[in-house]
Amino acid sequence: MQEYIGEFLEQYGRYCTKIYRHSLFSVKQESDFLVGFFGGGTIHTMKKCEASYNDIISIENLLLAWREFRRGKKHKKDVQEFELCLMRNILDLYNDLKEKKYMHSAYHAFNIADPKPRDIHKASVRDRLLHHAIYRILYPYFDARFIHDSYSCRNGKGTHRALERFKSFSYKVSKNNTKTCFVLKCDIRKFFASIDQRILLDILTQALEEKDILWLLARVIWSFNSGKPNTGLPLGNLTSQLLVNIYMNEFDQYVKHELKVKQYIRYADDFVIFSQDKKYLETILEQMKEFLETKLHLCMHPDKVFIKTLASGVDFLGWVHFSRHRVLRTATKRKMFRKVSEKNIASYKGMLGWGNGWKVLKKVEKRVFYD
Repeated sequence: MQEYIGEFLEQYGRYCTKIYRHSLFSVKQESDFLVGFFGGGTIHTMKKCEASYNDIISIENLLLAWREFRRGKKHKKDVQEFELCLMRNILDLYNDLKEKKYMHSAYHAFNIADPKPRDIHKASVRDRLLHHAIYRILYPYFDARFIHDSYSCRNGKGTHRALERFKSFSYKVSKNNTKTCFVLKCDIRKFFASIDQRILLDILTQALEEKDILWLLARVIWSFNSGKPNTGLPLGNLTSQLLVNIYMNEFDQYVKHELKVKQYIRYADDFVIFSQDKKYLETILEQMKEFLETKLHLCMHPDKVFIKTLASGVDFLGWVHFSRHRVLRTATKRKMFRKVSEKNIASYKGMLGWGNGWKVLKKVEKRVFYD
């Protein structure tokens, strides 16, 4: 039975991919993207998303979403149980969505330390499948409207691209290390837990044409209870990754098009701005604080906001950046020494290759192979 399902999904997936390759990002949507990119408009002035509710809930999309979801999870017990009656489960989900009877299940909450404590909320397999189905239809529309220098949870972006952009901006602003470069580093306090669900839904209402999609997104958003009414998104949902980028895009657009900031990088709730003028950074810091508090109900972390010279070292994305090099953050090194083994040393070697990690690498190899 398992082999039959796998073969069916493989053949059916190729067919569906052929269809969705043209419908997910049409010529019209591509045109909208070019207007947005060169015209500098915000999400509020852009043409609304033309994706339909039926695109999301279709059997084809649910099957494609399942193929994406099960990668790396096929040995998980809950995934195997769902797959035993895969078509029945998908049809049940489809019917609930079609008849508007869908209700999101409760989350399984647990804590991790990576390195700081985080509260993770894991949804059921059925709900996570739906999250993937939503994501794969809506992501192309919203991603085309995000600024270039937003790097978290985006195709073709990520930590390494953000690190290289940091280096590029530092050289540009410092005039190849001949001028003093100041960096404003900011962090948002309790980011996921502080998202205002009502503001998020208002942003989505202005972007999405179909009310049925808004109904479905509201089901997903309201499924999470942080303990504070209408506040927070679960850290662990695929949809949360997209939704927080949609939420923070309002801030990104403000920084780029209202404050006219050129050298700005954001990765999730961390962001940096480069300038030769310290007073300028102090001024825009107050403006950004006001926007975040009044428009998005977010607060900067009082202990994680600073303006430093690049020469003194700036901590960003696990590395401390200097004028001509970067070194691994102390907490990251401690975590690596604690977890490194023969099985994962290759990945750590790859990570250390993104900075000046030769000495650290020698210590890691000694610990694994000689201690």
